[in-house]
Amino acid sequence: MTVQLFVPSFRIEECLSEIRECLEKGWTGLGFKTAEFETAWKDYTGIPHAHFLNSNTVGLHLAFQLFKSKYGWTSEDEVITTPLTFVSTNHAILYAGLKPVFADVDEYLCLDPESVAKLITDKTKALIFVGMGGNVGRYQKILELCRAHDIKLVLDAAHMAGTRVDGKHVGSDADASVFSFQAVKNLPTADSGMICFKEAEDDERVRKLTWLGINKDTYARTAAQGAYKWMYDVEEVGYKFHGNSIMAAMAIVQLKYLDIDNSFRRQLAVWYRQHFDGHNRVTVVPTAKGCESAQHLLQIRVKNRDMLMLALNEHGVYPGVHYRDNTDYRMYAFAAGTCPNAAAASQEIISLPLHLRMRKADVDLVSELVLKYAQ
Repeated sequence: MTVQLFVPSFRIEECLSEIRECLEKGWTGLGFKTAEFETAWKDYTGIPHAHFLNSNTVGLHLAFQLFKSKYGWTSEDEVITTPLTFVSTNHAILYAGLKPVFADVDEYLCLDPESVAKLITDKTKALIFVGMGGNVGRYQKILELCRAHDIKLVLDAAHMAGTRVDGKHVGSDADASVFSFQAVKNLPTADSGMICFKEAEDDERVRKLTWLGINKDTYARTAAQGAYKWMYDVEEVGYKFHGNSIMAAMAIVQLKYLDIDNSFRRQLAVWYRQHFDGHNRVTVVPTAKGCESAQHLLQIRVKNRDMLMLALNEHGVYPGVHYRDNTDYRMYAFAAGTCPNAAAASQEIISLPLHLRMRKADVDLVSELVLKYAQ
């Protein structure tokens, strides 16, 4: 028996039914299913604008690219970010020709507002907040800082599909929010994402940028009447970042079950916490007060992380690490040593197995092994 970190679950027959409609209509690219899922996502989250993409990473790129050109930012302008994230978060800043500035993290493994405040200068144009594991951390404090200093706030919500605060889905108060529907996320497809804006003009422009700068997408042209539906303009250099109807078809099905799936994930987390309460060798990364987390991850901190992971592997348990301090990577080494909390966490964190095929017996087994070998 093995217990894996992630095992995605799909409602296979329902997904195949939705995909079959795409195949029967002969429309598998950008089109009727992507539009349907965008509407469903807006209804679900309450966010007014949503555009379906081929990944979260391209969404982050688009957000910075759009804001840079819209507000006239230069290559000297800065984006405050976290070193404790998947590297695509920080690559997206570089894609847009901006400078990442690393702030430290707090006990939630999210950006620490005190660290952020010390880094704000006249060059600070944007900040990217990563909702680690579905947690909001001290996001509200970060939002207040951004508003006070006229800083654009991008929410990297890759782990946050279904996260709510006081009953409201996250994302509507950020200047741009970007979600992930990659294969092991809470709302899994094969790979796709969604970018959401407060402003209609930003959504409109991104729709052009995701389709090579063309001002009318293929589906709109096909649905148009008359002899001139092939006529369109190319207004600027864009990219091929849009999502497709096959992924959207899967997402439509997965969205119907997202809340109940997240509820089960939170129950798994409750069982883990019950095991670890009162054991000072294992610290569970807390969830912020008022946050109904999507619970993409259940993270613990231990002093002998690497040895513990090897011991778990020997017993057929395969956890993960989210994430390595990005300033340990060669290309971000210019900031090494500037974020001591992130550096310490990077040496201690383990993400324990958490997925819909687990049962309490699996949590019991993993927890007992952790307690046996943790130091």
